[in-house]
Amino acid sequence: MQATARVFLAVGSNLGDRAKNLDRAESELKQVHGIQFVRSSSIYETEPVGGPPQDKYLNAVWEIRTELSPYNLLQRLVMIEASLGRKRQGRNFPRTLDLDILFYDQKIIHEQGLTIPHPRLHERAFVLTPLSDLAPDWIHPEFQKSVQSLLEELLENHPQS
Repeated sequence: MQATARVFLAVGSNLGDRAKNLDRAESELKQVHGIQFVRSSSIYETEPVGGPPQDKYLNAVWEIRTELSPYNLLQRLVMIEASLGRKRQGRNFPRTLDLDILFYDQKIIHEQGLTIPHPRLHERAFVLTPLSDLAPDWIHPEFQKSVQSLLEELLENHPQS
């Protein structure tokens, strides 16, 4: 058996039955060969950031183990988004489902179509809050700071986040 990577995924939905979308996405993810669903953070209702006027999101973070490469994992996530009706209209638009790779072990990848760690996770309380439920001591490999420290800095500098 291949070594498995510890991965954290951000999940969000603000179109349709948001809770059902998250449940369906979790079910589909659990069916993917080479992925083991470990656990979920609490689910948070959050205000949208940027984009056109839109409804609130439900957000969570999932921890998984996977034998898939980062690129193969990304392909699977895009397929799951599409199966739940995601239409890619642009950044910060409403969506039935959004799945993002936050961390893939301690890998740093900056390539066309894939950036790990997620390039804006440190700016988003709606990501850092549920991530800190699961891994407050996880060290961001580029900033060399814990998730909890990043969240505290964000809330200190941007209390409305």
